[in-house]
Parts: sequence; structure tokens; C-alpha cells
Amino acid sequence: MIDDELLTEIRGKFAHVDTCPFQGPRVFFENAGGALTLKSVVETSAKFTGIPDNQGRDNPASRALVDVIAKSKEAALDWFGASDGTVFVGESGTELLFRLIRTAVVGTSGGVLIGSTVEHPASQSAMAHWAQKMGRDYRLVSHDDTLGLVTAEAYADAVTPDTKVATILHTSPVTGMGMDVVAISKAIRAVAPEIFIIVDGIQHASHGLVDLVAADVDGYVVSPYKVFSRHGYGVAWVSERLTDLGPENLDGGPERNWEMGTRDTGAYATFHDVVDYFDWLGSQVGGGDTRRERIEAAGAAVKAHEKTLTDAMLHGTGNLKGLAEMEGVTIIGGVDNPAREGLVCFWADSVSAPDIVAALNAEGVRTHVRKADHYSGNILTPLGQDAAVRVSMCHYNSIDEVARFLSVMAQVLDA
Repeated sequence: MIDDELLTEIRGKFAHVDTCPFQGPRVFFENAGGALTLKSVVETSAKFTGIPDNQGRDNPASRALVDVIAKSKEAALDWFGASDGTVFVGESGTELLFRLIRTAVVGTSGGVLIGSTVEHPASQSAMAHWAQKMGRDYRLVSHDDTLGLVTAEAYADAVTPDTKVATILHTSPVTGMGMDVVAISKAIRAVAPEIFIIVDGIQHASHGLVDLVAADVDGYVVSPYKVFSRHGYGVAWVSERLTDLGPENLDGGPERNWEMGTRDTGAYATFHDVVDYFDWLGSQVGGGDTRRERIEAAGAAVKAHEKTLTDAMLHGTGNLKGLAEMEGVTIIGGVDNPAREGLVCFWADSVSAPDIVAALNAEGVRTHVRKADHYSGNILTPLGQDAAVRVSMCHYNSIDEVARFLSVMAQVLDA
């Protein structure tokens, strides 16, 4: 769906797509740590940084800012695939997960809280913190070490009728595997229909579609710097019923307001740039009469192209062997895993993960080492590993870049 001509046009829309301003020419396979930034986001950031006015004033500039925010929220609802609810920005994805989870846990009484062992500490830590503060029973559903994910069946076995809050990780930033959020949500609600479900969508956001109508959840959080925008803010969607629990507000202020203090109009505007990009991409790969239909077309194209990239990385391209064919290399989550989303994480018996990452970087191929720390220990420790190499791609990456990676890897493992 994304041919060479379109890929060239796509790459032209991103800053520093093949050159690091500090290192020089390089292949960027560290997208899970933060994706490339749209050039339009850079321009929009500069534009709104220079505007001195705030919202809520009686002047043309203020009214224009309010209008930008309103249109950005409307665009974000289309991107999330939500029919109602509220979109708002916060400090970061992690901060927003803490806030949504706090509201859900404090706003319910008694009962059980559940999450899973595959989750990022952003959601696990928030649940554990508020479970301890509120004296609640917090239980973790075990993920499948072999597949690198947690299943709906595992949640179904763990949920009880008195479960009040559940968290789901949409995609793991370590294994690269996507969870079946729709199936997990359905399995949970079959037992506890009134439960509040909050999803960490931070890793998934750049790799495919978000459909909150199908998901039937109460909160979904993304970090825009991982989906082609900039650092400095997070975006959350919350259901009406989660808002009914009553987020913190200023005394005398609006009771259903999630926004605290003056909003950064530029944050909203740069997320609108992200939505506009998906809208444009969808128009190039199938189109549609509505913005949502074009976003859906874009999501399908992204998924297909990234599968082409990961298949080439695993099974080879041209005369280059893939990682799965290299002696002593183990792929986390297995080789042919249909849940994989643009990411391959592996270790080699003959060369340590930090040394592989350093050798790749010296040859202009940017990857990342995941260590068995508080971020990745939940995945690596059960596998008996203290570190692994994460190679994370996005749809703007090319087969030529995969070939460059495999060429260097062959040299590294032969050294």
C-alpha cells in the first residue's frame, strides 16, 4: 500500500528522517523511544510559542486560541474513534495514566483492581500506589513469556464480579506485541460489566488504529512524542462515566473539567497536525468520505508496511540473512508472531546487547538497549536475560534501512 514513491513523500514530511544533527547520516530504529517529528509540528510549535495571549479573554487572539483548541479536540476524537467523551492534554502520558487511575480507584469503593505483568510501570506503579493508599486488593494477570503478551483468556480467568478497575497495555514497548484490547475488554465486562477500564496506548499510537467505540473502555492515554508530535505533553480520552466520578477541580470551577490551569494551545494544535497527517496518508492509500475513514485507511497502510519491514528484518532481504537465521540470536515473543507491531527485540549469545547497540550506532544505525530494570525487568527477568536489543521501526522506515541494519549485524556477530 505504501510504494516507493509514496514512501519518499512520507519521509519528506518528517524532520531528521535520515540524518542526526549531532551524528550525521543515520538510520533511525529507535522509534519506540520517541518517533520522528513532523515538520508541521515543528512549525506549529514555533507559531504558538510566540503568541502571548491566553484563552478566556475578551479579545480576538484569545477567541482564536479557544477555537484552535476546540477544533483540535474534535480532530482528536476522530483519531481515537470515539463517539463521545472528553479529550484533554496533561504533562505527559505517564502523568495522565496516574491521574485517570487515581480518579477511578479513589472514585470506587472496595473490590479488586487488576492489571497485567506485561504492563509498563506507568500504569502498574499508579495502580500499586493507589491500591496501597486506599487499602485495595491489586492483582496482576500473568503474561505469556513465549508470546510476549497477555491474552483475553488470562484476564477472564482473573477477573471477578467485584473487580472495580482494570488496566490494559495496548502494545508493549519491550516485546513489541499488541494486546487484543477489544477481546480483553469484552472478557472483563462479561464478568464485571460496570468496571472502569483504562488503557495505556502510548506504544501503540504510531503503529495502527485506535477504535474506542469497539474497545469499550473508559480511558485511553498517548504520549504525542511517540506519535510524530513533540515532547512536553500527553493526550488522554476519558469516558463520560469516568468523568462522572469527579476529577479534581478548583473550588467554584466547572465540576466536570479535567483541565487544570491555562492550556498550552500549541499542544492541542500539534496533535491536530498528527491527525492531519493520518488524514493525508489515508487519502493517499484508499481515501474515504470522512476524516475517520481516511484515518482507518492510514492505519491499515501503516500496519501492512511495518509488517513488511519486520518480516524483512526477521527473515532477510536480498542476499542478507534475517535475525531469525543468524546463529545464537533469540527473538523475544517468537519469530512469526502476528501481534508484532513494528518492533523486534532480541539478544545474541555471542555479543552482549550493549555491545551490539554500540557497534550499530558506530555504523550509523540507531537502536536501543533494554535492561532488566524497573522499565523492562518484568519482560527480561523471566526470560533469564539482563538486557536485550530493541529495534523499533515506523512506517517511514524503508527496506533499504533494514538491509543496512542486517549488513551491520552480520559483521557484528562475525567479529
